Amino acid sequence: MSGNSLISLDRLKSLIEINTRINLNYADPDTLLVSILESAMLMVKCEAASLLLVRKEIDSLEFYISLGPKNSEVKKILVEKESIAGWVAENCESVIINDVNSDPRFNSTVQNMTKYVTRNMIAFPMSVKGDCVGVIELINKENNGDFTADDLEILELLGEQAAVAYQNALRYRKNKVQLNALQYVVDAGKDYHPFIARNPLVLSLIENIKRASAINSSVLITGESGVGKELFAEQIHLLSNRKNKPFVRVSCASLSPSLLESEFFGHVKGAFTDAVSARKGRFEMADGGTIFLDEIGELPFDLQAKLLRVIQEKKFERVGSCDTISVDVRIIAATNRDLEAMIKEGTFRSDLYFRLNVLPIAVPPLRERRDELEDLCEFFLNKFKAEIHKDFLGFSEAAKKAIYSYMWPGNIRELENTIERACIIGNPPFIQLNDLRLPVDSENLQENTEIKNCAEELSLMKDRSLKNALSEFKKQYVERILRETNWNQTAAAKILDIQRTYVSKLISELNIRRT
Repeated sequence: MSGNSLISLDRLKSLIEINTRINLNYADPDTLLVSILESAMLMVKCEAASLLLVRKEIDSLEFYISLGPKNSEVKKILVEKESIAGWVAENCESVIINDVNSDPRFNSTVQNMTKYVTRNMIAFPMSVKGDCVGVIELINKENNGDFTADDLEILELLGEQAAVAYQNALRYRKNKVQLNALQYVVDAGKDYHPFIARNPLVLSLIENIKRASAINSSVLITGESGVGKELFAEQIHLLSNRKNKPFVRVSCASLSPSLLESEFFGHVKGAFTDAVSARKGRFEMADGGTIFLDEIGELPFDLQAKLLRVIQEKKFERVGSCDTISVDVRIIAATNRDLEAMIKEGTFRSDLYFRLNVLPIAVPPLRERRDELEDLCEFFLNKFKAEIHKDFLGFSEAAKKAIYSYMWPGNIRELENTIERACIIGNPPFIQLNDLRLPVDSENLQENTEIKNCAEELSLMKDRSLKNALSEFKKQYVERILRETNWNQTAAAKILDIQRTYVSKLISELNIRRT
């Protein structure tokens, strides 16, 4: 250090005080960052301070917190990498610049916007294991002074503490959110599954379910096998006014046709050979609550009429009895079959279909919900490593690549079974590619499917002019990239290798609508 070989007693006390404040605010990242900036300003006696977070997804830095005369005008401004802060983030090195106008890296954009003149600054990285997560800038030393090497040394110590504390705070907040979501399900009853939702399509379905929570209309859930239709049925029940009443499950595919009527409606003693005593049916058990009829497409045709009567009149008789029983039940049905095609074939009643399909819920397959793969993998890994007592930390890079490349035809059920098997045969600390036992060409499945889809799209354009075909292809391609980036135009522009402003122009020219 210049001047003194040791940190002054006052600054050492300040550093200890800062460490105490960091520990007190570890649960709230934003409060923590404000404390860090306030402490840094006090230590080096400057007029203003800013913290910029690295936004790797858009290749920029963002003014996240700013203290000083123009703090409200600075917050949320994006800064290009061609700047002092960008250089610090890129090189993970600190700088002292006592005349910013003489430094070619100085970007005057913020100064021009806020009219706040920057004379000198000290900037240092917040880094964890060499990875820069943010940059702290301290602006204008008080009394027209210069920043010193002593200032920088104490601030770099602060930066190391701050980065680790900030990362821990983010993990704490993420874990707390996940715990709260899981606790909601646990509080609702141990027989329910945790529900993980990140994909916009799935979140919009949940919003629709919430809006319909006060009504008792029938629901028809459709989707491929293994997509989690039962989990959606549980959420419909848990978000409804019936959440404290029974939720009764019936698999229409797991019982023989001769047993289904008794399973649905119950029977009296002596109704058939094995009826040695009277028994309630599932509809009676679900009175006041919800009944979930899984694989409704497997329901025998003659029993469909009796189910229709229950929906319409809320009445039925036990097998072998003439006494009518009334029930108040909300019906949720699910199927992976095409019921409309079955209606045309004469194997499913159209009147029953329309009675069930009041509130349709189409659950997308896992290949269209790839943004949920990380959360699902983490959840299943934590579940199974606890069950088999193996301390896995995560997945190897090769395993991750295979998971994201595979099309998951069996959807979430296949993913769950794959990770369970990997935990059984694998060895910590990481699940390896071979542990997954996925098809050998899984890395090429997504690419091959995309080529097939592209070929199908091109075949549909064969009778069009070149100009029209190119225009249609351009529209479909841009729209697809926008969907994959969740309609983030900056991210889409990066993939398309064009300017963001041109993405906006294409959206307008090609009449692309967000759906």
